[in-house]
Amino acid sequence: QVQLVESGGGLVQAGGSLRLSCAASGTRSRIDAMGWYRQAPGKQRELVATITSSGNTNYADSVKGRFTIARDNAKNTVYLQMNNLKPEDTAVYYCKVQMWPTNYWGQGTQVTVSS
Repeated sequence: QVQLVESGGGLVQAGGSLRLSCAASGTRSRIDAMGWYRQAPGKQRELVATITSSGNTNYADSVKGRFTIARDNAKNTVYLQMNNLKPEDTAVYYCKVQMWPTNYWGQGTQVTVSS
């Protein structure tokens, strides 16, 4: 049974930083793309950043230049370094792991940015 364990969320002031982690366990299958998504109250879940198995990255325009996604394939872990956080970054952040043909989601971690 694949499990994703997220950590690193919390409360931070605007301009601050947080680092999210998501570790996948319970599998020996090859992990394809990994990514982070977020959902703010009353809004749809949206893509934040993704990274392929070869390291190619993609970011939402709203986080470019502030967030950095990275992965450690040996640890089956994906990270999201978030700098210069803004109140509009407040949301529940979810990691997603693709192991064809299935997508797995983490339980979500709350990020709250105060102004």
